[in-house]
Amino acid sequence: MSLIEELPDESISLNKDSPYPISEAAPTAEIPPAASLDSTPFPAKSDAAGNNGTTPSLPPQMASVRSHTADEIVQMMNKAPLFMTSLDDGVDDGENVELEAMRALQYEGTPAENALGFKEQGNEMVRVKRWADAKEFYTKGIAVLTQKKLLQASGSEENRVAGQEDENEQRKGKEIKEACYVNRALCNLELKNYRSTTLDCASALRINPKNIKAYYRSASALLALDKIAESLDSISRGKVIDPGNSALEKLNTRIEERQAALTALQQKKQVKQDRLQKEMFALATALASRKIRSRTTNQPPEMEDAAVHLTTKLDPSSVLVFPVVLLYPLHLQSDFIKAFSETDTVAQHLEYIFPLPWDERKEYTLESIEYYMETAPGGMVRFNKGTKLGKLLGTDGIEVVDGVVRINVVLKDRAKAWIQQMKLIKGK
Repeated sequence: MSLIEELPDESISLNKDSPYPISEAAPTAEIPPAASLDSTPFPAKSDAAGNNGTTPSLPPQMASVRSHTADEIVQMMNKAPLFMTSLDDGVDDGENVELEAMRALQYEGTPAENALGFKEQGNEMVRVKRWADAKEFYTKGIAVLTQKKLLQASGSEENRVAGQEDENEQRKGKEIKEACYVNRALCNLELKNYRSTTLDCASALRINPKNIKAYYRSASALLALDKIAESLDSISRGKVIDPGNSALEKLNTRIEERQAALTALQQKKQVKQDRLQKEMFALATALASRKIRSRTTNQPPEMEDAAVHLTTKLDPSSVLVFPVVLLYPLHLQSDFIKAFSETDTVAQHLEYIFPLPWDERKEYTLESIEYYMETAPGGMVRFNKGTKLGKLLGTDGIEVVDGVVRINVVLKDRAKAWIQQMKLIKGK
């Protein structure tokens, strides 16, 4: 079969019955003229300064801009919907058709109908647990109804007429506003905005004091804040209205359980605090009985769990234990001993510390060193390696600063020069 079918000669005629003979040109669609080069973005002022004959004329577009101040140009631009930041920025004489159309869309329907739409959109968001989006819709619904009341309260006759509505519309708006408040309270509760939850519930209860959901959500928020008394009060008010409400009963049980837990926690905290006070008293008694003086400064060092303590915390006669820092001032080094008993000597601890890892010459031995402690007036006390820490700390002038004992370990052959240097530093 042929792919191309030949048509008979009389089946088509290029000229027959044609309204436009070949010799005549068919009319073309009229194309609107392009914008004139003389068109201006803003109407030029008639009193604008003209050409004085000495300077060249500005193009019309530039001349129209130059004939207005910056504030006038901003004001004219704000009349165009594209540049508006608010629908109230435009003129109110009805000449701006686009603006009037947008305003008509904004206020289409009654306030109650608009608020209902926002409420239903919020409900949809709640179903999918999009709490922040739902909260925003409920807020818009409340704002629409609040704006209506502002119109009614305005002194303008026009606004009072715009705010008037029949009793059915008032009742409907009141119900919607109540629902928006109590539903927004749910959103705030899920978002852990507990104070906002209580405020929304209070607003709902001002509209309808019998709203059980408002009492329930307010109590839930107060429970989350551990405000047990206020939470129980909210529950009790709800149970007066609906005594058999199972949700309120379950929440009441949770509140009572939390109350018991907080009471037990408080009792435990009090017991711990009482014990701590007794331990501090026993420690103070132990220090005083041994004539050991101590003081604290404004910037005590970080000691973590190292502290002066008794081996038996409530027994002042038990052994005292101190954190001790061994200082090697000639080499700017130190060692920290977390638990140094009052019955120990420095030599006992140096036996396991020596040799020192930084002492390359092996100068520090038990026979080559001397021990010094600084007194409160700023002097130095030397003691031998067999002196127990408890006896040393009981020496007149010695004190424990910020709960740490500091002992200087100095080489014997350089001790005299070091003492002279310390005197110069302290100005003695």
